[in-house]
Amino acid sequence: METKHAMKSAYELAMERLEKQSPTATLSDAQKQEIADIESHTKAKIAERELLLEGEIEKAKRSGDFGELESLQKQLAGEKRRLLAECEEKKDAVRSRK
Repeated sequence: METKHAMKSAYELAMERLEKQSPTATLSDAQKQEIADIESHTKAKIAERELLLEGEIEKAKRSGDFGELESLQKQLAGEKRRLLAECEEKKDAVRSRK
């Protein structure tokens, strides 16, 4: 049997305060679709870069060129970070539109 005035957990209180400070934005169907398109495009770009660089990484592994291997791995990681950051910026722009 639950009481009408059950105490709230610290988590529930924190979530209520957070919701008051920055209410959750509701997105239109068009915005949701645009965000999904942005994410899909970004995933495709990342996959494309992975395919291109993974071949080069394998060549460097086989040849024993560990300097080149490390360089290619850093390049791939950097490009992933850049593409994901661009994706978040684009999604934020969509979310901020009314």
